[in-house]
Amino acid sequence: MRIPADTKDWTWVLERPCPECSFDASTTSEHDVANLVRGVADLWPGVLDRPDVRVRPDEQTWSPLEYAAHVRDVFRIFRVRLDLMLTEDNPTFPSWDQDETAAAERYNEQDPAVVADELLVAGQELADALDAVPNAAWSRPGTRGDGAQFSVATLAKYLIHDPEHHLWDVTKPRQEAVPPVS
Repeated sequence: MRIPADTKDWTWVLERPCPECSFDASTTSEHDVANLVRGVADLWPGVLDRPDVRVRPDEQTWSPLEYAAHVRDVFRIFRVRLDLMLTEDNPTFPSWDQDETAAAERYNEQDPAVVADELLVAGQELADALDAVPNAAWSRPGTRGDGAQFSVATLAKYLIHDPEHHLWDVTKPRQEAVPPVS
């Protein structure tokens, strides 16, 4: 069963804390993002060892495996976007439909151990690329296909919310149904 598409514009995370996961990209330094990427990437293999890794908590929510495959692809996509911003003048990023990718790539059928390895590699490569950004390049611009504009610094801060948020998605305590009071 396909999850309904997420059509929200999440760029607001650059301005204020996320009310769900509490991550605050607005107070995060772009110089800290590489280490944050490494730290969050290191936590995902433990999630992928869970026996319920393929279980969706409800019909509207991805399984932990689907979230992990998405985070792996976020790392890959943002590495490409970072490279474009560092090598081209104000590039426009190709659009990426994360929900279409999840369905087409059959995220929930992938091998959790392979996803864990690929996520760690993609996270390390992205973190290394962020560490290598010259100070003068943090202000270089790029534009998302929908017109949202970023600098390398805001792109870095925007991207780190995603894996942090999805780790929260798969580790937060699930609300148990409370029986009605008679």
